[in-house]
Amino acid sequence: MIAIDNKLISDEIIEEQFVCDLSKCKGACCEDGDAGAPLLKEELDHLIEYFEIIKPYLNEEGLKAIEKQGKYQYDREFGWVTPTVNSGICAYGFRDKNGVILCGIEQAYIDKKIDWKKPISCHLFPIRISKSKMDPDMEYLNYEPRTDLCKAACSLGKKLKVPVYLFLKDAIIRKYGEEFYLALEETAKHMNDH
Repeated sequence: MIAIDNKLISDEIIEEQFVCDLSKCKGACCEDGDAGAPLLKEELDHLIEYFEIIKPYLNEEGLKAIEKQGKYQYDREFGWVTPTVNSGICAYGFRDKNGVILCGIEQAYIDKKIDWKKPISCHLFPIRISKSKMDPDMEYLNYEPRTDLCKAACSLGKKLKVPVYLFLKDAIIRKYGEEFYLALEETAKHMNDH
């Protein structure tokens, strides 16, 4: 484990290699799981604030799920999450002509209609963040790719020699800031030199 500030980071985030291969997995992480995408409290406000802008990017199934379940919901195990269509695909997701799941939130961001890219839990995947039960300020960052679904991403990461932390540089900076990322990068260099 690596400690930076009040974060404990799994060594695998530096040691393992990962690059999403959407042509192979088709964005399956957006529909595989026990609940929708975990949301931070401030992201609930974003969904309310930006919903009308995101809405045109969503498909009929997703809109019906949101109408029925709400823009977000509470899950006893995962906390606040996005709604899903029949316990499958995220209600904010849709398939493109190649069958790849894209995010309606992210598409609105790409089109410069909103300034929020997507839930940070999605942006950071396959890093999962959990909080310490004893110290609410302590966070654990673990590398948790999906065993089958992420096989192609693990292979592509190895082929391109891209460590997890480098692949997720933008997401890590978005969540924790530039200084945190630089400390993580320095630690990685130090670990790789020994």
